[in-house]
Amino acid sequence: MTTSIPAPDEHNVWRTETPGSADWPRSPHPEAPNKFFMVSADGHVQEPRKIFKERLPEEFHDRLPTVVVSKDKKSQYQKTEGFRPAKLNWVQPLQGHEKLRYESGRNPDERAAELALDGVDAEILFPNVGLAMWATKDAAFSQMMCQAWNEWAWETYGPHNEQLAPMACVAPADTDAAIAEIQRCAALGFKGICLPCKPVFGAPDVDDLNYNLKELEPLWDCIEDVVLPVTFHVSTGRDPRTSRSQGGAVINYAVHSLAPTMEPIVNICASGVAERHPKLQFGSIEAGIGWVAWMLEAMDEAYNKHHMWVRPKLDLLPSEYFKRQGFASFQEDAPGLALASEFGLVDNFLWANDFPHHEGSWPYSAQAIERQMGRLDDGERAKILGLNAARIFGFDIPERYLNQADAAAVQEQR
Repeated sequence: MTTSIPAPDEHNVWRTETPGSADWPRSPHPEAPNKFFMVSADGHVQEPRKIFKERLPEEFHDRLPTVVVSKDKKSQYQKTEGFRPAKLNWVQPLQGHEKLRYESGRNPDERAAELALDGVDAEILFPNVGLAMWATKDAAFSQMMCQAWNEWAWETYGPHNEQLAPMACVAPADTDAAIAEIQRCAALGFKGICLPCKPVFGAPDVDDLNYNLKELEPLWDCIEDVVLPVTFHVSTGRDPRTSRSQGGAVINYAVHSLAPTMEPIVNICASGVAERHPKLQFGSIEAGIGWVAWMLEAMDEAYNKHHMWVRPKLDLLPSEYFKRQGFASFQEDAPGLALASEFGLVDNFLWANDFPHHEGSWPYSAQAIERQMGRLDDGERAKILGLNAARIFGFDIPERYLNQADAAAVQEQR
């Protein structure tokens, strides 16, 4: 278990750069007596790699996600049913902080202690290797993997659910089974649901089931009935490793992993799903927030300027449904934070440190927050850093932080 943070290596020195927060009423630093209540809206478990093999019948084992070795023993490939074979290009073993992240978060007790080093009071948990369980067009097979993951997640994190809350994973294309699993997980006490960005895995196809279609109305009825928020995590719905060769790591991250997360949000806002289900809360996870203001403007522009083609006619503009019911999480997104107040999105944005992934801010989240949140006021910071997530996912706010909730409420009334 990591009990202290070593000095950063050369690749991570930039993470320690900060303008400070001495003039802020509250602090993001873990040791500060006036620390913000902080909920990371996106973290990843370190589930055992045999999680599916141990819980699914043997006839499915050859289809499970795994790592295979080439015949010449010189290369390793990630084998996943819906992805192209991806060569694992490890130039050298992980070192420094990258190695520290890779080895962290292995069990609930260690995880809680390591999060405390970063100032995090509570966390929303998503799969790690388990994100590949949606990478198949076989909805029944996907749902079997989802149920296996949910069982493991609740066994492991259920006793810690008030601090470390896993999302219940569901394969929506197998709608009847998905509804049954949602009801089962809601009864257990899960705080939210994770759906893939597309119900049917793969490249866009007009004939595929999608979230705007009436066929999924029973799913939304069920989710609204159990009163659980819905999350859409990056790199689900289609293969994020689409680009190869030069620049692939950057292209795949920005274009094929992050950008597709917009699709389910627009589907829900524009199709009438949010209008018919006003208690439904839905949001993107790990895709950042800089695109949200543009997306809202684009939806409204299309609704107004293409009115002759738009169906259905809505009581509100598409953007208003997002502001009323939607959310989006980010790790570091200065452009999005710059637009938060101007476009009325402070209540819709959730901070996360993405522990223990490399694109996250752990263990220097305080510095990242100070670099980006200087233009926000204290109440806005409090909402984005923790109060919004507590409201959406049902976390109790510890007594020492209740004044932050009261202050934010007073500021909102003004």
